Amino acid sequence: MNYYREGQLEKFHNEKFFFIEIDEINEVFEITLNRTAKKNAIHPQMLNELAFALQYAQNNKRVRVLVLRAKGDVFCSGSDLSAMQGKADQHESSIGEPMKEVLLVNLWTGFSKPSLAIVEGNVFAGGYLFLACCTHVIAEKSLKFSLPETRRGIFPMQVMGVLMRVIAPRVLLDWCIRGYEINAQKAEDWGLISKAVDKNEIETAAKEWINQVRANSPVAISLGMEAYSNIVDDEKNQKYLKSMLDKVLRTKDAREGLKAFKEKRSPKWEK
Repeated sequence: MNYYREGQLEKFHNEKFFFIEIDEINEVFEITLNRTAKKNAIHPQMLNELAFALQYAQNNKRVRVLVLRAKGDVFCSGSDLSAMQGKADQHESSIGEPMKEVLLVNLWTGFSKPSLAIVEGNVFAGGYLFLACCTHVIAEKSLKFSLPETRRGIFPMQVMGVLMRVIAPRVLLDWCIRGYEINAQKAEDWGLISKAVDKNEIETAAKEWINQVRANSPVAISLGMEAYSNIVDDEKNQKYLKSMLDKVLRTKDAREGLKAFKEKRSPKWEK
């Protein structure tokens, strides 16, 4: 995980984050997605901030566990398509450009410490990459999960590639094709999340998991996770899937689907 030089990481706590918040206490490093106005959609600079924070946590021997949270009623709505097309929002982040392209999946496969996602809001599109890549996921029991991309003339290419790690392929493909909604219990049964709990039980469940991790050998865990990352390394697949996503986004169906979604009407697909 070499996105930034060591000299830049030494000034970590002097940097200004705009899209995420960070906290570090008792061997636990917390990242909170904080772009509520855009439903925590993944902005290119948010990716840079995540890369910077994860590299810092990876290199910091005091950090044993990473916790990922999100503010607002949506945990993450996926990639910011407008920003990807060059219409990025202005920001005041001080995090500079990385030395190489940042792909969300590769951030997590290059991170060899246990990570916990605490999900208290809905998840859409590329937001599922966080759930698939974190070691453990605790979600509020009342949440619903869906993959509605095909109703917008798109297909969850990269999401499909990563979710294959945790969901049976036939079940996953059917979900991608039909885009239906599932509840948190079904998500747990499928392996999409590790545990569905009531809202008032989330912090207790998170603390229990963190304490169990901290009680075990950090060296053994780090080496085991490094081995796992190499086994599931799918950078080539992700680049291919991204190219396929770009291809489908250029279709008339995608333009019609996104327009219909914004206009709150049924799309009219080409025959």
